[in-house]
Amino acid sequence: MPQEIERKFLVTGDFKSKAVSSSHIVQGYICSARGRTVRVRIRGEKGYLTIKGASNAAGTSRYEWEKELPLAEAEELMKLCEPGVIDKMRYLVPSGKHTFEVDEFYGDNEGLIVAEVELTSEDEPFVKPDFIGEEVTGDVRYYNSHLMKLPYRAWKG
Repeated sequence: MPQEIERKFLVTGDFKSKAVSSSHIVQGYICSARGRTVRVRIRGEKGYLTIKGASNAAGTSRYEWEKELPLAEAEELMKLCEPGVIDKMRYLVPSGKHTFEVDEFYGDNEGLIVAEVELTSEDEPFVKPDFIGEEVTGDVRYYNSHLMKLPYRAWKG
């Protein structure tokens, strides 16, 4: 079964000068129930359908299945999504042998910047870049599916 293993952190410093690429992402959720989500994502000119299962107790690992879709199909599926949308710019920032995905959120989540690093095992070492702040792995408030329902501005304001 495909597993996603990742750690998530708040961003406290400059990361854009270290980024090697960026892309705009808009995503919605057909299902955002705790323990199982079905996400539709448009990233650039491509669409994706992703199904995620429940996280383990630490919040570091969960089932993830993803398929690329034609853009037109993703746009149609977005119409079936629950109310709310995640709008963000994703920056790819290399650090050691890993690449951090840094998401700068817009709209109701403006002001939130989160970095994730995908790992091959839960105990895999990685080099933390200097812009990394507090770890928020497993904190459901920072899950995109939760930010769609209870945006950052609502609980940080």
